Amino acid sequence: MVASQVEELAHPLVVGLYASPERIVQIRQNRLLGLKSHQDDDQYIDRKAVAEEVTFSRRLCAKHNWPIIDVTRRSIEETAAAVLKLLAERRRLPVS
Repeated sequence: MVASQVEELAHPLVVGLYASPERIVQIRQNRLLGLKSHQDDDQYIDRKAVAEEVTFSRRLCAKHNWPIIDVTRRSIEETAAAVLKLLAERRRLPVS
């Protein structure tokens, strides 16, 4: 589902997950090594390009008042618990 489709949903719970650009670059570099691909000059692992991606994503979430969670140092279980907490809070609120 693309952003424009999400924007059209009635009262969706959209949660933005983001990590620091440094962490994302590290993960992407490891992914490329695992794929035995060497794209050193690629935007995929360019720190500035990744920082712009993170900024764009955070602005999109802010524009729509979607909650965001920094997953830079969170485990999958911690992230899931935080999303479930947001879902529980959403269910307690009346729909406007």
